[in-house]
Amino acid sequence: MIVVSNTSPLTNLAAIGQFALLHDLFGHLHVPTAVVHELAAGGKSWPGSAEVASATWITTHPIHNQTVVDVLRLDLDWGEAEALALAIQLKADLVLLDEQTARYAAQYLNLRVMGVVGLLVRAKTIGLLPRIHPQLDALREQAGFYLSEAVYREALRLANE
Repeated sequence: MIVVSNTSPLTNLAAIGQFALLHDLFGHLHVPTAVVHELAAGGKSWPGSAEVASATWITTHPIHNQTVVDVLRLDLDWGEAEALALAIQLKADLVLLDEQTARYAAQYLNLRVMGVVGLLVRAKTIGLLPRIHPQLDALREQAGFYLSEAVYREALRLANE
């Protein structure tokens, strides 16, 4: 399975101490160069930057079709645009994104999308996490992740919590 990730799932899972779930769920992950640059934006080391740098199971790729990135940049940030371009380039089975506009663009491009909440639900479903309630709370409180009450409750329902 070819899985491409944007910055958000990496930083949010790292911020709540669940970065390893990416390896546990997918084995290997692909990220565009822009994601690596975003993890070091402003000279700051964002959550996930050290993890990505040291993970032998994450491969960083340049984008071959810059025109796709340029078009996507009209509505998306650099990392999102390159993540979608990389997903097209690699013919990815799944792209990891959280931002709604990027998710709409991915769906328009016929790419299968999953966000950090979906990752947590999947991890619970296959037994990698005993509960997701604490991780959802941590996303809100530690990572500063916006999670609507409706999505929060739906995630708990899907996880049988």
